[in-house]
Amino acid sequence: MTDNRTDTGRILLAPTGWSSQQWIEELAGAAPDRAVTLEPEGEADPSIHYAVVWKQRKGLLSKLPNLKVIFSLGAGVDHVFSDTSMPDVPIVRVVSPDLTTRMSEYVIWQVLDHHRHGPRYRAQQANRTWLEDKTQAAAADLTVGIMGLGELGRDAAAKLQVMGFKVSGWSRTAKQVEGVACHAGAQGLDAFLASADIFVVLLPLTHDTREILNRDLFARMTRRGPLGAPVLINAGRGGLQNEADILSALDDGLLSAVSLDVFQQEPLPPESRFWTHPKVTLTPHAAAASMASSLIGPIVRQMDAYERGEPLVNLVDRAAGY
Repeated sequence: MTDNRTDTGRILLAPTGWSSQQWIEELAGAAPDRAVTLEPEGEADPSIHYAVVWKQRKGLLSKLPNLKVIFSLGAGVDHVFSDTSMPDVPIVRVVSPDLTTRMSEYVIWQVLDHHRHGPRYRAQQANRTWLEDKTQAAAADLTVGIMGLGELGRDAAAKLQVMGFKVSGWSRTAKQVEGVACHAGAQGLDAFLASADIFVVLLPLTHDTREILNRDLFARMTRRGPLGAPVLINAGRGGLQNEADILSALDDGLLSAVSLDVFQQEPLPPESRFWTHPKVTLTPHAAAASMASSLIGPIVRQMDAYERGEPLVNLVDRAAGY
């Protein structure tokens, strides 16, 4: 499917899992001088200069000999790297205030829910049980530890501080974030795990972070805070978590509760224990939706800037994988 507009750098659009029409319409409004196609024309289509993708079909990008830039339609780019035939061109992560705000909303919602005993009260309501509980820690009595201090992690940290929580953070390389006790690398991981009561995971999925959320990591988390065993919130990628380890940690009290928005297999199979486990809050990869209306503008502006000779922003480090 190809439209008939004049091409000043044709765009391949491959938003697997989403309706293509909304993305086509937004591109038509933001870039009326650029033709858009959903499929390359022939085995080697030289007319396409840009690819806007989410979980693109493997081998699709290898058909584009004149491809200049790949734009990922989500914060993560592991889906791009899963294609081993991908051309050696720049990859750009799309960063938008809308997506960042949505993720911070999710993080604050889940942190507050666990802080204010939401799972307990929902269970009591289901059983028609009235148990008055006057023991409620203040936000300042808890520390939220954020794994991943990129754009999303930094924004969530700032908003959690407004709510009164103390915040610590961990990242692959050293970072400084206002008001956050920052830790970095393997040498800083134990200190980070000892610092928090609720752990929020916003890491990219790379070779080094795959299944980083495992029993060994949970065993190194502190158990001295008001919540007792720690709470885990993963809104990053499903590949970050060892799901058997999460379930066993919940069963034996190594973790007190989890909120999971992402999973190794999506949609989550009906037989998964996560659906019915009493200590699990589950959402269907809904923490931060990528909206065409908020993402296409920044993408097109990057294309225009690139053609003026300006550097790309939010460029992915291929060696690091994000």
